[in-house]
Amino acid sequence: MAKKSKKQQQSGGTPATVALTAAGVDFTVHSYDHDPGHPSYGEEAAEAMGVSPDRVFKTLVADVDGALTVAVVPVAGSLDLKALASALGGKRAAMADPALAERTTGYVRGGISPLGQRKRLRTVLDASAEAHPTICVSAGRRGLEVELSPKDLATLTAATLAPISRA
Repeated sequence: MAKKSKKQQQSGGTPATVALTAAGVDFTVHSYDHDPGHPSYGEEAAEAMGVSPDRVFKTLVADVDGALTVAVVPVAGSLDLKALASALGGKRAAMADPALAERTTGYVRGGISPLGQRKRLRTVLDASAEAHPTICVSAGRRGLEVELSPKDLATLTAATLAPISRA
């Protein structure tokens, strides 16, 4: 697993790492060899980095009352669609079509980052993130994670913090 400093990221990287560098946020990039046969991108990331699944968060794209929305939840749990809709004052939420999520965010499934998306979407970060000094989210590519403070993630994505995951 390689770690790269912000300076190393300035010369290239994903839209997510470029956005973090431009914002002047402290972050660490973790890379690992992605196994296409692994059944869960998030669990694979947690295992490869040796990090608790409670600190590794997956980025899911949902449709809340007709608007695409990003939900960031721990890989140890699952997204509660009813809680997501409620957090945004909506009535109904469903998972977005994967192809639409990829086109809208500019990332591929399993590598969608809440940062540096092609089109900025409303974002809800699970409130459990606040229990950790740092969390890991996709850096915009399978096999690449970025570790940062949940506060910085919430600020950069203008996220609503709400309990949207379930065990």
